[in-house]
Amino acid sequence: MKNIPMMFAFVLGLGLTAGAYAQTTAGQDLKNAGHETKEATKDAAKGTGKGIETGAKKTKRATKRAAHATARGVEKGADKVEDKTR
Repeated sequence: MKNIPMMFAFVLGLGLTAGAYAQTTAGQDLKNAGHETKEATKDAAKGTGKGIETGAKKTKRATKRAAHATARGVEKGADKVEDKTR
């Protein structure tokens, strides 16, 4: 009979300790999830920035090429007109 209250106290103490540990773990899990989300957002933003930078460079190059091709065409047309007017 003496052991029953002692065993009850042991089980109650063990339960409280496990409950406190579970709360600490849950809180830490939430913090970890927040940090992981933050890092994932940073990585996605870096990837988006890199894509925009690449697109801008390719657009710049294509625009220059088109301008030069147009200039060559105008020059060629001007030469034809000059040849006809001589």
